[in-house]
Amino acid sequence: MKDFSNAIIECVPNFSEGRDMNIIRQITDEIETIEGVRLLDVDPGKATNRTVVTFVGNPQAVVDAAFLAIKKAGELIDMSKHSGEHPRMGATDVCPLIPVSGISMEDTVEFAKQLAKRVGEEANIPVYLYEYAASAPYRSNLADIRSGEYEGLAAKIVKPEWKPDYGPAAFNARTGATVIGARDFLIAYNVNLNTTSTRRANAVAFDIREKGRQKKDDNGKVVKDSNGEPVWVPGLLKNVKAIGWFIEEYGVAQISINLTNMNTTPLHVVFDTACERATARGLRVTGSELVGLVPLQALLQAGEYFLRKQQRSVGVGEAELVRIAIKSLGLDELGPFDPQKKIIEYRLRDVETKKLVDMTVTRFAQETASESPAPGGGSVSALCGAMGAALGTMVANLSSHKKGWDHRWEEFSDHAAHGQELIKEMLYLVDEDTNSFNAIMAAFGLPKATEEEKAARKAAIEAATIYAIKIPFRTMEVAFQAMDLAIQMAAKGNPNSVSDAGVGALCARTAVKGCYLNVRINAQDLKEHPEVKPLLARAEEINAATDAKEAEAWNIVLAAMK
Repeated sequence: MKDFSNAIIECVPNFSEGRDMNIIRQITDEIETIEGVRLLDVDPGKATNRTVVTFVGNPQAVVDAAFLAIKKAGELIDMSKHSGEHPRMGATDVCPLIPVSGISMEDTVEFAKQLAKRVGEEANIPVYLYEYAASAPYRSNLADIRSGEYEGLAAKIVKPEWKPDYGPAAFNARTGATVIGARDFLIAYNVNLNTTSTRRANAVAFDIREKGRQKKDDNGKVVKDSNGEPVWVPGLLKNVKAIGWFIEEYGVAQISINLTNMNTTPLHVVFDTACERATARGLRVTGSELVGLVPLQALLQAGEYFLRKQQRSVGVGEAELVRIAIKSLGLDELGPFDPQKKIIEYRLRDVETKKLVDMTVTRFAQETASESPAPGGGSVSALCGAMGAALGTMVANLSSHKKGWDHRWEEFSDHAAHGQELIKEMLYLVDEDTNSFNAIMAAFGLPKATEEEKAARKAAIEAATIYAIKIPFRTMEVAFQAMDLAIQMAAKGNPNSVSDAGVGALCARTAVKGCYLNVRINAQDLKEHPEVKPLLARAEEINAATDAKEAEAWNIVLAAMK
């Protein structure tokens, strides 16, 4: 039997209630009763009369929480009285499971089927399976299952080809039907237009969505194939579903988009294509909004894309890339956009985790000065290396938009982007050096009463020590690259910042030298070990090369100051 104790899946149920917060709260309260589940986001929409909820956790816990929420929604929401802009067919309209880590899509499908079976049998709600969990190819697409919506469900559900996968094959006027499945991460995204016309919004939606629109002849009649089926003209973007609607709450029409594969069609491509097609139709995109959560990578890619369009350096920090994406996509037009609440990786961060790199400078200094042996020289060296890389990156960014150097923006942008990678890795090494030391201490604390325990303890100490050699060695390698970056910026970057580049080289030099000492002292008892010996030899080479690099840095910087 497979072990899913460390697996994480995401669940994003859509409930057909977006106005009564008391009902929404009762549903989400059910989710939070299950241990091992974390509620990340609740996003109600008044005009759509729909709430998108996001939670994550262990697969079995997520299934249990989803069942309780679907059951409660069926008790509280009366679909016979429901109205809203969004297509829907049930109190819980759709409930997808998405694998996050430690679990395959195939296994996620099994959990989706388990959930569907419980909803059908215990809650007596008709359930259809979709996407990867679909019982037949024609049931894979959510739009096909939901075609006819709630109003057409009574006639549809009794047809043999639309018999539910679980639950009664009879119309339930109160709950409607629910669609449950397993899918890849989906970005729910709305693009705002400067019009109130749903028809014009739909025209843009049909332009961009993969399905496109029905082909029509010169007289406006739908063209049909030899089987009498409508002929479709594909749209511009793969893995994009879209419709137009009017949102009374905002007083504008929107293009409502489901982006099912951001690797095939990135978020910024959807936005820019919508802008192009809107302009071609005499409209203007004024902004956009994200419903639910978005992967960090989607906004980082967007930030880089818009900077490149401006011929600006992409080698800026993560927070700046996110800020550029928010402004460029107009994500804050209809209301504040808080990255800490809307980016899934930020919401998944363990707030209890205490990292050295998240401390203030003052606290880090005081933590280092305390009686504890960690953080020590390795962590401080890695921090010096990060600051060296940061200075080199700063000079690259300043050089990328120096007046008269516009033709060199991409050259310096590449240097800055490389610098950001070095910064990121060395900040990781700041904490990892302390973690490696703590691992050695933990190994020394293992029991040693029996011969077997002694052998296990010895092996654990050796493994932890080797890791505590590899971490500062890696810091040496990365810091040496940072030193080279700083020297390049001193030689060919903005001359007004040559001293900054020089300081960056010296900071990186300190990181190399400091971690060289750590490698040496940690390897004292393992010099001939087959894993350690080649590391020591390479450490000696890097240490010697650093002396030459230091001299090169001094010569370049001092010559520029004459």
